[in-house]
Amino acid sequence: MRELLSGRTLPVPDAFDTQALAAVAALAEGGDRLLEDALTRARSDGRLTQDLAGAPELLNRYQHASPAAKALLEAAMDARRLGVGLHLPQTFLTDAAPDYLTDADYDQLTDDWAERAFAELADPVHGKQAPLRRTTPRPPRRPPAPSTGADAAVPPPAGGVFRLADYLEQHGRTARGWLCPPASFWHAAYTRLAHSDDLNNLAQAAENRHRLQWAHHLRHRAADHGHTDALYRLARLREQAGDWNGAERLLQQAADHGRTGALVDLAELRERAGDRDEAKRLLQQVANQGDTRALRSMALRRDQSGDRDGAERLLWQAADLGNTFVLVDLAELREKAGDQDGAETLARQAADHGETLALRRMAVRRERAGDRDEAERLLRQAADYGDTDALCGLAELREGAGDQDGAERLLRQAADLGNTFALVHLAKLREKAGDQDGAETLARQAADHGNTSALVQLAVLREKAGDREGAELLLRQAADHSNIFDALVHLAELREKAGDRNGAETLVRQAADRGNIDALVHLAELRERTGDRNGAETLARQAAGHGALTTRYTLNRLWPYGLDPDGAPTPPWQPSVSAPLGQHGPSGTS
Repeated sequence: MRELLSGRTLPVPDAFDTQALAAVAALAEGGDRLLEDALTRARSDGRLTQDLAGAPELLNRYQHASPAAKALLEAAMDARRLGVGLHLPQTFLTDAAPDYLTDADYDQLTDDWAERAFAELADPVHGKQAPLRRTTPRPPRRPPAPSTGADAAVPPPAGGVFRLADYLEQHGRTARGWLCPPASFWHAAYTRLAHSDDLNNLAQAAENRHRLQWAHHLRHRAADHGHTDALYRLARLREQAGDWNGAERLLQQAADHGRTGALVDLAELRERAGDRDEAKRLLQQVANQGDTRALRSMALRRDQSGDRDGAERLLWQAADLGNTFVLVDLAELREKAGDQDGAETLARQAADHGETLALRRMAVRRERAGDRDEAERLLRQAADYGDTDALCGLAELREGAGDQDGAERLLRQAADLGNTFALVHLAKLREKAGDQDGAETLARQAADHGNTSALVQLAVLREKAGDREGAELLLRQAADHSNIFDALVHLAELREKAGDRNGAETLVRQAADRGNIDALVHLAELRERTGDRNGAETLARQAAGHGALTTRYTLNRLWPYGLDPDGAPTPPWQPSVSAPLGQHGPSGTS
């Protein structure tokens, strides 16, 4: 081979072209996991060869980096996985790194440790990639437009910005997904980051991990920089605390930065205060900006407070601006008012625009009132518009009337039109009829189309019938398609009721091991019910470190003031109402 290539130059393109990328994508779809993985990082720029050549060495450089360099990389990995943008300020990384070091490594740092660590990480590997490279963000090229103020005056960070290698970013999301960053990370974010999106994303990440104190202060920082979501969240908190003036001030700031929904809340506050003219002016401003979702939100709140006429006026305003879904809401309001004919007319108008939900909802209410014939007539109208959920509803009516064959015909019709829930329902009917094989065949068909709830239901039924092995087999089949957290938790509850607490814990632990961290919360609750509070707290901390989103009740009960970054309970602290920029941080952050 060497002799054949001697004296010859073989040009290698810098990047794969569209045709070559399509060929690679086909190989990836055929089962080549290595190419599939590389495409997730290199599809946009086509530099697939460089990615494949550099990935192993990038990982090797991370694993064998000096302690200081490794700390910088882990701070960068955590920043990216928690929502900070591509361009990481050097000052942020330098300040974030210390708590990633052991005490021994920290004591050995020299005055120039950061400079040496950045230089180490800038050295490229195969494919011209560096673990952490200095970069220069391209200036935005947008048409002139009025600035909303958010991030508009953010100066470039002192010391420049760095970008983490894509492969290491992806590795960090997997390898560090369950870790909560240390205190130096959150402190550096608060003091060194200036883009409102970065600050707001980190505030949410802190809240998800029950790091409530840092979430509070980072959200204030994001609001200081004009982030509309942060301003809106803080306004709602002020309103809940009874501080209407503070809420109005924050809502006005959010509106000034472009969030028209904040004008709706302002209008509501003005109306509560008796200033109807100002409320009307604000709502007209929302309408002039064409934000029909905000108008609908306000209308639904009006209806909940008993102002049905005001709700209808706002919904018609939204309909006139082109929001056809509000016809569904209007139909429901007419029905509540006793105007059945008007409600059905509006429901058919909504269906003409593709919104058959109103007809289905009316059918449900007719059935609950005992008028099954009228419910069936409305569902058939919805089915005539192509609504397969309506066919499933008709099948339930047929089943309730004892017409199993008619129910199955309707469900098969819906399944043929692509409704996988119809397959789930068919599987249940087959199970009830004693056709276990037919039920499992239909359940697997549903799973093959992305709907595993049939396998889940069958597993629960098998467990209830005492067939634990059959239930486990179905769960393993479901696991081949998607996460089976719901089934495992149902089964765990059944086992706990039967007195098998060890079996219940085993099932919930399986769900956690498969990646569903919320299962840890259920396991913590099981431990707490058995009197093992220490075990419950340990598991709840693990769930919080992962950022589990359904842990609020358990975590708030155990630690009402939140957790520190290291997982220790946060001492009592008082949230600040409002403060000038730079005065929101926990003690010691200024």
